[in-house]
Amino acid sequence: MTTQPTALALLPDGRLRIDWSDDTVRVYKPRDLREASPDALTREKNSHQTEKPASELTILSPAEMAPITIKGMNPVGHYAYQIVFSDGHDSGIYRYEYLYELGEPHRV
Repeated sequence: MTTQPTALALLPDGRLRIDWSDDTVRVYKPRDLREASPDALTREKNSHQTEKPASELTILSPAEMAPITIKGMNPVGHYAYQIVFSDGHDSGIYRYEYLYELGEPHRV
């Protein structure tokens, strides 16, 4: 049987805390979750990233420079969550196994 979330909470510093059915507690930085999105567009973008020459540097918009936050989490069946981020991204489906792996142990 797959380990499942038993509780979700946003911590005061913006990190996501998930309590799991195996009695572990893991925390997640929103930016790390966003960058690890399992959607096809993010995977494609990350696999083709190359360093640009200094003459081709990109200027980031204020929205792109703003910290990423989690705006919501929607269950997908009994196996995953769709996470809604402050930049509007919401197409990644985070299976429990993948989400568990992305977290760091919570230290009180």
